[in-house]
Amino acid sequence: MRLLALVFVAALLSVAVVHAQETSERTDVLNVHQLPLGDGRISAEPRAGYVMSCTTSFRGGGARADVPWIHGDVWDLTQKISVAGRVMWPQAQFKITVESIDRVVSRIIEGNGLPVNTPTGNFPISPADIAFQFDRNPNSIEPQQVFLRLPMNPRIAVSPSCVPMGMIGVALNGVAIYNALDADGRDAVAHEVQDRCNGHPQMRGQYHYHGPSPCLPQETAREQLIGYALDGLGIYSMSDAQGRELTDADLDECHGRNSVVEWNGRRQNVYHYVLTREYPYTIGCFRGMPLLTRPNFGRPPFGMRGLRPEMPGMPLFPPSPPSGGSSDF
Repeated sequence: MRLLALVFVAALLSVAVVHAQETSERTDVLNVHQLPLGDGRISAEPRAGYVMSCTTSFRGGGARADVPWIHGDVWDLTQKISVAGRVMWPQAQFKITVESIDRVVSRIIEGNGLPVNTPTGNFPISPADIAFQFDRNPNSIEPQQVFLRLPMNPRIAVSPSCVPMGMIGVALNGVAIYNALDADGRDAVAHEVQDRCNGHPQMRGQYHYHGPSPCLPQETAREQLIGYALDGLGIYSMSDAQGRELTDADLDECHGRNSVVEWNGRRQNVYHYVLTREYPYTIGCFRGMPLLTRPNFGRPPFGMRGLRPEMPGMPLFPPSPPSGGSSDF
């Protein structure tokens, strides 16, 4: 019995060592002291390293342009400050279920937009916070109503489509994922001052990420699912199967690629988006057929409501909400 116990413990230690090696042995490619600034990298057509934005006119606002961590056309991740505070959200709700109706199988995502087991900073940003010198985000984090019906096996569209301002996907901790742009059409990850999880709320209280978050489980792991885009395609972690950091050079015009990953419970070669430390960070354009969103612009709640698949002859997304506030949208 003692021998069996020792063998069992040895096996557990072996698994732990292998897991540690898989998560720690990564090859960084990008220089975090000189990350390329994404300002101006907006396109009307699919283009690698750009955002194909549905919005072409930006109203401005948000963080100051002259921040000390931006140096010309690069920025230093290690110099960027964060919003103070560590707020937990025990009322956060998020679940994913599978629904089958008339042989159509869908992935149902429901939640209230608050981060599950993940902290945020203190918002609105206090004048006493050093972050206030550069970004005076006046918005509070508020619960949302999120209901997404995504295809379990999304199809690739005939041609890519633009990404809107606002929610373009959702992370597995329930947080909304936005595109790489701020309200002025700049690189949001570089310019905006976010909390230590790289999140912040917009003017209707929706807490969201524009790019990588150190609070996302498996963010730097090897080809691990970290969220879903609104076209149903998966968003995967920063490293490939060998632990090498992926960059724009490895990805297509929509910031994705085909590789063998775990998808719907089995290993298969599928197209997916990739989270990177390089602009545009998550999704440059939709490769699948995104949901037509008709958000309710009242508050509260604000979220993705009345979702249905893209209809021929109809716009993919509604007009931008009326101007006001000083955050992203």
